[in-house]
Amino acid sequence: MKFRPLHDRVVVRRLESEEKTKGGIIIPDTAKEKPQEGEIVAVGSGARDESGKLIALDVKAGDRVLFGKWSGTEVKIDGQELLIMKESDIMGVIGK
Repeated sequence: MKFRPLHDRVVVRRLESEEKTKGGIIIPDTAKEKPQEGEIVAVGSGARDESGKLIALDVKAGDRVLFGKWSGTEVKIDGQELLIMKESDIMGVIGK
């Protein structure tokens, strides 16, 4: 990918949601909600505090994360639909 986010921003690829419920009911595309789980594709260098010291991000490329329903800005980069959001929009890392 030819994109590097700045400061405390991250680029996230949404993970596909389930096509059917646990009971076996198939969910049509029109009724699906956008998933709130994704994989980090790229991270910025970090934010700076008041003294100018660089504070590294807690997440890294490859982490699976949960984020808010309305978090981030949807963009299309190299034909992929991605989200750009601040690290503070991420609620947590899955499976660490």
